Amino acid sequence: MQRTTPPFRADVVGSFLRPAAIKEARKQFQAGEIDAVQLRAVEDTEIRRVVDLQREAGLQVVTDGEFRRAWWHFDFFEGLEGVEGYDAVQGIQFNGVQTKARSIKVVSKLGFGSHPMLEDFRFLKSISGTAVPKMTIPSPSVMHFRGGRNAISKDVYPDLKDYFDDLAQVYRDAIKAFYDAGCRYLQLDDTVWAYLCSEDQKKQIRERGDSPEELARTYADVLNKAIAGKPDDLVIGLHVCRGNFRSTWISEGGYEPVAEILFGGVNIDAFFLEYDNERSGGFEPLRFIKKGHQQAVLGLITTKSGELELAKTVEARIAEAAEYLDINQICLSPQCGFASTEEGNSLTEAQQWEKLKLVVDIAARVW
Repeated sequence: MQRTTPPFRADVVGSFLRPAAIKEARKQFQAGEIDAVQLRAVEDTEIRRVVDLQREAGLQVVTDGEFRRAWWHFDFFEGLEGVEGYDAVQGIQFNGVQTKARSIKVVSKLGFGSHPMLEDFRFLKSISGTAVPKMTIPSPSVMHFRGGRNAISKDVYPDLKDYFDDLAQVYRDAIKAFYDAGCRYLQLDDTVWAYLCSEDQKKQIRERGDSPEELARTYADVLNKAIAGKPDDLVIGLHVCRGNFRSTWISEGGYEPVAEILFGGVNIDAFFLEYDNERSGGFEPLRFIKKGHQQAVLGLITTKSGELELAKTVEARIAEAAEYLDINQICLSPQCGFASTEEGNSLTEAQQWEKLKLVVDIAARVW
């Protein structure tokens, strides 16, 4: 049956390909040819357009496409108190390509403060019409994972337990602030759980002196503390991503290694799960998702290429997933955003919208 509250049977992860006008305006801003007010005016115009296009595609949910961001995660983290961005020695290594060299470090006590993305959400909400505006932010585990202990000041946080306690509080404050701004649909984007499914990534974790099993328990605890006591009418989703940069990825492996602690133990409302190719494994781990209101939003439509999936193939995979989870706890979406960074994936805007319309059409038939 159709859903009137998020997540919807046809949903979306969040980011969209940056239009030419945004790319040009960013270049002009960086060159000092326009100021921040002029840049924001261009962003406003393009966000209005992408919201209209999402609604025209038949979606009940809209995002701002992350058009004001260069990165899906760093822009948010750099807006927190106690966090400092810097130009790193090297970028993040994906499969055959590397990102720009950027990273973050914790230099003082963490706090949410007056985060600039609150105003970004307010603008989205003001233009969303009858659609539900969704805010997307990185998950707390992402703040810790890549830099680990070395990216956190030992003077400020000699004991990492205090760091994780403060991190959970920052997210509690963030959830309240976005709720007070009118947000009723919040998505936490998380690459770390997928790394914990990858034998190669787990090897790297152990080599740096961490335990993948211990990290999983810590991250689950922080997530549950962050969302504890959230308002009943606020839906929080968790998108588990295997990496998304210029149509490449980082990790591979099915969800089984983390399924019990993640699906069975994290009290999230919806899991957005990548299932667009063999790197994602089978649907068996869905058996751990708790019966009831929790939803699994299956990312069966890839955003990494423009080739359009066959509807009958996608419908067959939904039926296969329903062998492990009630079909009324299943929704459909693209596997990830179309542009987790401003560079975007290797497909056209037209192909992007064809993919979304396919999601809507399949959902209408299945449910």
